[in-house]
Order: sequence, then structure tokens, then C-alpha cells
Amino acid sequence: MREALLLTEHLTMQFGGVVAVDDLNIKIPTGEITALIGPNGAGKTTAFNVITGGYQPTCGRVIFDGQIIAENHPRSKMKKIYSGTYTEPSTQTVVHTPDQITRLGMARTFQNIRLFKDLSVFENVLIAKHCHIKASLFGSTFRLNRAEERAMRAESEALLDRVGLLSSANEKSSSLPYGKQRRLEIARALATGPRLLLLDEPAAGMNPKETDELSAFIVEIKEAFGLTIFLIEHHMNLVMDISDSIYVLDYGKTIAYGTPAEIQNNERVIQAYLGVDES
Repeated sequence: MREALLLTEHLTMQFGGVVAVDDLNIKIPTGEITALIGPNGAGKTTAFNVITGGYQPTCGRVIFDGQIIAENHPRSKMKKIYSGTYTEPSTQTVVHTPDQITRLGMARTFQNIRLFKDLSVFENVLIAKHCHIKASLFGSTFRLNRAEERAMRAESEALLDRVGLLSSANEKSSSLPYGKQRRLEIARALATGPRLLLLDEPAAGMNPKETDELSAFIVEIKEAFGLTIFLIEHHMNLVMDISDSIYVLDYGKTIAYGTPAEIQNNERVIQAYLGVDES
């Protein structure tokens, strides 16, 4: 296995008495596509939310590019009701906010498309570019950073051209067909300059033709932008076609890990998620 860009160690997320993610240990190798699959409610999106700073883990840690970006262990009231598998206390608490994690080189999309619907396609991408802006508030207010602004606009235009959306640059994002809205959301994530891209059910709501186009698009941007990709997806054809490795969650726990061929033939996975052909 290649060197891991992302690691989670004993990652646990508990809400009240419900353990949504329990002792999750994953390694996302640099330059590969790794999938996270499982039934609805298995804890997949919760894991994404912890990794990207939306939630502080109840226990365990997240390590990105060798740096701990989240670490915690049960405290006070949670210590009394904690029911996760892993109980060894950590030595520190580390919290990175989502914007800090984005600037480190991690970006994500969401299961439900989250675009600035009243802004144009171009403006949606340009806004994402501002996460790395170097000018101060004063400089931006009085437009002392014109050269930086011009560079960001040129980069946004080039990115839209690269993903096939330049002809729609001035259209409202909400006016785009569904498949193009998905592509725009991914383009906006790419505008932050990520090394790790997390895709939460990117094919949700797509027809078979759109799903095939998305599969090709994901592989294309991985190569073009030198990305590592971690994705959640229910479309098994997409997962099996493009993934290098797959983790399977069920009730918050990892029940399998392997190549697509190994997962397809794993009896526990078949029973819990993939199902069997009655014939």
C-alpha cells in the first residue's frame, strides 16, 4: 500500500447514547480512490463530518498528511455514558475547524448539493478561491489586491474550462441540469486546491448515463489534479469500477476492507449490504 495521506485511529462519534461511528481505523493511500460503503444509517456521512471538522470526535484521532487535525476522548458527562469500543484515553485534545482543514488541503462535497443558487457558475467557483486569499481585509476592501483578484478570476475561468462548464459560466447555478450542478459542486471543491477530495454520494439522483459520465469525470480529475479521493456511494457499479479499495461500515463498525473483487465476494458484506440474487 502507498503512504497514507489520511488516517483515522479509533475514531468514534457518539450522540447521546447512540454510537454512530465506532472505532473506525482507515488508511487512505496517496493517489488512490478509496470508497466507504454500507447501508443507510451505517455512519458513513458522520465519519466524513468528523474528518472534515464538522463534528469533534468523541474519541480517537484524525491525521492528515502526518498532522493530527482532530483528537479527543470522552469527558465529564460523556465519560459516564460512553459506549464506544475503544476506551484508551488520549493525551490531548486537538480541534481544527472546517475552514482550517480546507486550507490544509482537504475539500468535500455533500450528499445534497450545496451551491450558492442565486450566484452564477463562475461566482460559485471564484468564492472558493478566496479561501487562500493573501490580501488583508483592508486591502480587499479598497481593492489593493487587483493582481491577486485577476489571477483568481483567470484560474476560475481555466478550471471551468477544464471541467466542461465554461460555456455556462454566466448562468445561475440553480438553472443548470442536475448532472452539471454536481459537476459544479466538485469544481468548487477543486477551486480550493485540495490534495484530498471527499465525495459524499456524488451519483445520488443520477440516471445511468449521468452516473457513467460521473465515473469517467472522477477518474479524469484524479489524474489531472493529482488527487487522492475518498468517496461514499450507493451506486455499486461506480464504486466497483473506479475504486482501488473499499471499506464497508454497518451500524458504525467496519465489517470489511479490501479490493472491489474481495468485497464483492465477502459473505459478511453480501449479507449486510450487497444482497444475493434470489435466482
